[in-house]
Amino acid sequence: MKLKKILGIFLLVSVLTMSFTGCKTDEKIKIGVIQFVQHAALDAAYEGFVEALKEGGYIDGENIEIDYQNAANDQSNCQAIADKFVNDKKDLILAIATPAAQAVAMKTTEIPILVTAVTDPETAGLVVSNKDPQRNVSGTSDLTPVDKQMGLVKQILPDAKKVAILYTSSEANSVFQADLAKEAAQELGLETVDATVSNSNEIQQVVTSVVNSVDAIYVPTDNMIAAGMATVGLVANEAKVPVICGEEGMVMAGGLITYGINYENLGIMTGKMAVKVLGGEDVSKMPIEYLDAKELSITVNEDTAKAIGITIPEELLNQ
Repeated sequence: MKLKKILGIFLLVSVLTMSFTGCKTDEKIKIGVIQFVQHAALDAAYEGFVEALKEGGYIDGENIEIDYQNAANDQSNCQAIADKFVNDKKDLILAIATPAAQAVAMKTTEIPILVTAVTDPETAGLVVSNKDPQRNVSGTSDLTPVDKQMGLVKQILPDAKKVAILYTSSEANSVFQADLAKEAAQELGLETVDATVSNSNEIQQVVTSVVNSVDAIYVPTDNMIAAGMATVGLVANEAKVPVICGEEGMVMAGGLITYGINYENLGIMTGKMAVKVLGGEDVSKMPIEYLDAKELSITVNEDTAKAIGITIPEELLNQ
C-alpha cells in the first residue's frame, strides 16, 4: 500500500513538472544556417557566429542544434534550404550573404532571421530601413570603405587612368558597391569600365577581355568572384595588372591589396545579436550593425606584388 502511494506521488510530481516546463526540458534550440557559397570570408563569418554563441552560453550539440547548409552558389538551392528551415520550424535562422538572405526572408515573416555579409540590407529589400528594420530581419553589414579601396589604385599607380570593375550583375550587394566605386573613381579622375559576369564560367573570359585595356581591376565583396578569385588572380597576374579587392580573403586567393574588414569579427558581432534574440529581444527593433572603422586594416599579398612587379608604398604597409 505504501509503495502504491509513493508511486502515485511520483507520477503526480512528474505530470506537474511537465506541465510547468511544457515538456521541453530536453529540447535544443534549433538554429538554421544558410550560406550562399563557400569562400574564406563567408566561412570566417560563420566561424565567428558560432564562437559568439558559445561565449554566450549556446553550445552546438548541448543546448542548441545548428543545421548548417551551403547553397553552393545556386539560388535554387537557397530556396530549397529556406523551405526546409521554415518547415522544420527553426527557432532562429542565420543567412550568410545577400542571395541567401533574400531567399529565406521571402519564406517566413515569423522566424527571427539574422543576416551577415550583406552590404546594404535596405537596398536588398530585407528591411524597411537599416536603422529600424520593422521586419523579422536584422543583422550585420559588411559595407567596406569603397572610396578608400579605390583610392589604393592611385596610391599604388599614380599614373593610372582606367579601372575595370569586376562584379556579378545579378547580385544586389555587388551592384550597390559597383555604383559606389564608380562615384569614387570619378572623384579620383579615373575612367571605369564594367566587367560583369552572370555565372562563374564567365570569369576567365571577362577578365581576359579587359586586362590589356586597363591599369587595374577593382573587385567588391562579390561572392561569385570571391569563389573564383584564383582564376581572376591567374589571368590578371600574368598580365601584370593589380587587383584591388573588397576583402582580405580575395587578396590571399590571388589579389593584390585591400583596405577592409575582418569577417570573423563580423560573424562574432552577428552571434552576439543572436544571443540577444534567443534571450527574448525583438529582432524587428534591432538596427543593422556595422564594424567600427578602427577594425579596418590593410592586407597585402606579397607574392602577388612580386609577381607583377609592384612596390607597395611604406605608408600603406604601416597603416
